[in-house]
Amino acid sequence: MTQAWTLSGFGDEIDPDPVMQVAVLKALGASHIEVRSAWGVNVVDLEDHQLARLAQLFATAGMGVSAVASPIGKVDIAAPVDHEVERLGRVIRVAQSLGTESIRVFSFFRGAGIAVESIRDDVLVRMRALADLAEREHVVLLHENEKGIYGDIPERVLDLVESVGSPAVRLAWDSANFVQVGVTRPFDEGYAKLRPYLDYLQVKDAVAATGEVVAAGMGDGQLPETLRALRDDGYGGFASLEPHLAAGHELGGFSGPEAFGQAARAFRAITDDLEVELL
Repeated sequence: MTQAWTLSGFGDEIDPDPVMQVAVLKALGASHIEVRSAWGVNVVDLEDHQLARLAQLFATAGMGVSAVASPIGKVDIAAPVDHEVERLGRVIRVAQSLGTESIRVFSFFRGAGIAVESIRDDVLVRMRALADLAEREHVVLLHENEKGIYGDIPERVLDLVESVGSPAVRLAWDSANFVQVGVTRPFDEGYAKLRPYLDYLQVKDAVAATGEVVAAGMGDGQLPETLRALRDDGYGGFASLEPHLAAGHELGGFSGPEAFGQAARAFRAITDDLEVELL
């Protein structure tokens, strides 16, 4: 039996205008969008009238929202605990308005020269506070492994999700980010230990020697092996395209419509070979 996953993508990697974002995603066969920003405004800063306009646009287009790609936890660990809890409260309103319970988060930067081990306790305190709010509001925080944060390598990602121990904290898997922090074989080194907590797939790849982000299957992220294992495990969730093929920076990345289409076709070539249908 052919397995089906739901195709999504970071709309602002295509264009700042959500009308263009939706048009390109639908042309590529995607039924959902991951929302990080609209009209150049990050989700945490969207005003109520902008949020209402965005929700109406998606409803009219019949486009679902797979997740809100928030910047929560993408701040220095020195920030007070309440700082990110308050911001998460706003992002939760965004997620609820857009009809999704999934919110991407991170596990905090640290200053230059500060050992990653030394921030563990502070990270767990902050992640527990975020989890408490998420549990009360019935949303799920999807921790993304990202460069420079506590949860950047499989061992620390596992430590974080198990130590917080909340049903509201799950994982988004990003092969490219693992490669860029020296995990040169992400599937071999991380998949088995993290799979029990993995609820979401972000699709991009990277070259280990240079850190360059490339389309799925063209780097060292072991995408084919990872996708095959997900298929065999019965994964039935979202696959969200985040190509970063034109530019990448601390709070996101950009590809443009043409490169985004190339990334989508590269990913679909792998899933077609695996007989996974993208809906």
